[in-house]
Amino acid sequence: MAFIRKFPTASGATGVQVCWKKNGELVKTIHVGSANSELALNKLLKKAQKIIDEGKRPLFDLDEFNGSLSGKDSKK
Repeated sequence: MAFIRKFPTASGATGVQVCWKKNGELVKTIHVGSANSELALNKLLKKAQKIIDEGKRPLFDLDEFNGSLSGKDSKK
C-alpha cells in the first residue's frame, strides 16, 4: 500500500515523501521534496500522487469509451 507522508523538517519546512508498506512494515520511501509555502506544498503533493499513480492501470480506457460515443466502434 502506498501513501503520502508530510512531516516538519529541522529547518521549519514541510517535507513530502511517498512510502510503501507491506504487511505493516515500511519497505520503500521516496523523498519528493520540501516546501516553505502552501503553493509549493500543493505542487509536491501532486507530484507525489503522480508517483503513486504511475504503477496503476486505469479503471476505464477513456480513449476507447470516447470512441464508442462518437460511433467509431459501432457495428452496422
